[in-house]
Amino acid sequence: MTAVVGPAMTAALPPHVRLLLLTDGKRISRVLHVVAELDIAGALADGPLTVAALAERTGTHADALGRVLRVAAAFGVLAEEPDGRYTLTEMGQALRADVPGSQRDMVLYNGDDMLWRSYGELMHTVRTGRPAFEKVYGHGFFEHLERDPAAGALFDRAMTGMSRATSRMLLDSYDFGRFPRLADVGGGRGLFLAELLARHPGVRGTLVDRPAVVDEAPKLLEEAGVADRVEVVPGDFFGELPAGRDAYVLKAVLHDWDDERAAAILRRIHEALRDVPEGRLLICEFLVGPANDWDRGKLLDLDMLVRFGGRERGEDQWRALLATAGFELVNEPVAGRWAVLECRPVPDAR
Repeated sequence: MTAVVGPAMTAALPPHVRLLLLTDGKRISRVLHVVAELDIAGALADGPLTVAALAERTGTHADALGRVLRVAAAFGVLAEEPDGRYTLTEMGQALRADVPGSQRDMVLYNGDDMLWRSYGELMHTVRTGRPAFEKVYGHGFFEHLERDPAAGALFDRAMTGMSRATSRMLLDSYDFGRFPRLADVGGGRGLFLAELLARHPGVRGTLVDRPAVVDEAPKLLEEAGVADRVEVVPGDFFGELPAGRDAYVLKAVLHDWDDERAAAILRRIHEALRDVPEGRLLICEFLVGPANDWDRGKLLDLDMLVRFGGRERGEDQWRALLATAGFELVNEPVAGRWAVLECRPVPDAR
């Protein structure tokens, strides 16, 4: 029987026990990180194994490993069979590296020192408003990714996996094919734009990002069969952008920045749309839900805060930010999930 983590699992417990259970998150997270780093899911892909066999495969201490696996089973990631062997659950399958929708790299990233140590200094951020990451490492997050190639590679793999999942969700929920000429600003190597163009053969795209990033785009675009419909433009979303496209996409860009810097990016988009009366800005972000409701965006917001001072936003926050840059929201995105915010420029606004 697979355990259910959440209110249904804890409802029968006394309030003080439920409170203490919340503090167990750090324990559970470290267990998952160990299971992912040892690739236990990969070892179990062909069927159940004993703790002794898993310890031999992973070069670990059998008793200590067994106690970690017992916790993973208590939360439904693994299942312990009557004979003591462990097997993968449906949830645990997502820790395999070789399956569609694998979450292994994201679990490894969430448990990596660059995020784990930052949360250890959350109080610094609460007292100062400054990113905890900078206190821990003495430099900014993106500088760290450049200094530490292994950290940079892990971050890239985790974000690529997340982008694949969110791209499908966004493309299923919104008709990007309405716009014949579309620019993906800060679009990285073009993963989202490639999937969008593959779905909409009548659309032509422009990919804008830093030179070192877009240098890697042609191969991906060629493999996706859309290179002949993409103009790759090295650039900076704080600088001048290619003008005159029918729509400009900002996917998972603005949450990296505080309101002042996010507004500066939005003003650049506004300038690029100056001569496109029916042009649109399409913001693809996690839309934080109402107060007291659970949604993962409220945790992602803390990630943004402790890493580099960015934020996830709710609809009211988006409307206020958009207004400062001369835009207005024209659709009704669903809160508590990844969403497309369709925005139009207010004439003559700056």
